[in-house]
Amino acid sequence: MNAISIVIADAQHLIRAGLRHLVSQDGRFQVIGEASDEDDLRQKLSALQPDVVILDYDQEGAFSISTINHLKKQHPNVRIMVMSDDDEKERIYKVLQLGVNGFLTKGCGEEEVFDAIKATAKGEKLFCTRVLDYLLEKSFPEQQQKPAERESVSCGPTPLSPREIEIVRHIARGLIAKEIASELNLSTHTIYTHRKNIMKKLNLSSASELILYAVDIGIVDGRQIPS
Repeated sequence: MNAISIVIADAQHLIRAGLRHLVSQDGRFQVIGEASDEDDLRQKLSALQPDVVILDYDQEGAFSISTINHLKKQHPNVRIMVMSDDDEKERIYKVLQLGVNGFLTKGCGEEEVFDAIKATAKGEKLFCTRVLDYLLEKSFPEQQQKPAERESVSCGPTPLSPREIEIVRHIARGLIAKEIASELNLSTHTIYTHRKNIMKKLNLSSASELILYAVDIGIVDGRQIPS
C-alpha cells in the first residue's frame, strides 16, 4: 500500500517542521513538500500532486479562506485538511462550506492527526470536538432541550458522517470500543471521541437510544442486533 503523500502549508517554519517530524514517524504517510505562502503552495501542488494538503488558512499575508477556494477550483482532486487555531465561528463556517475534509486545532493529539489524515485521504470528514460544537450550534440549535422533553426520533437524512455511521453499525452489533478500534484500525480514544460526538449530534443519552435511532433511520437492520 502506497504511503499517503502530504504537502504542509503553514507560514510558520516551526509548525511545518513539527508536523513533518510527527507524520514522518508513521510509515503510512510521506511529507513530499512544504509551502510558506499561497504562491509557493500552488507551485508545489502543480509539481507534486499530493494526496492531502494540511493547511492553516488563518495567516494574514500567507494564506486565507480564498486560498481554499482557489485550491478547490484549480486542484479539485486534492483533499484539504485544515489545522488552525482560528476561533472565529463565521470564518470556520465559511471554510467548512468550501468542502474541506478535515478541521483540527493545533492542540490535537498525534492519534487525532493521524486519523484525520487517513480520513481526508479517503474523502471522509473528520472534525475536532470544538469544530463539531460549532457545527452543532449552527445546524441543530433547537436540540437544546432535556432528554425527557425530546420527541421520538424521526426518520430522514442523518447528520452523521460515513465514519460515524460505520461506528454506529458496530455499536449496534454489540462491539465495545476496543473491538471497534481494532476493526477500523483506529485508537480506542478516537472511538470514544466519535461516540461522544455522535451522541451529541443526535442529542441522545444512551446506547439503547442510539440503536433505536439507527434502526428507525435505516442505518442497521433490527434483526441483526444481538438480543
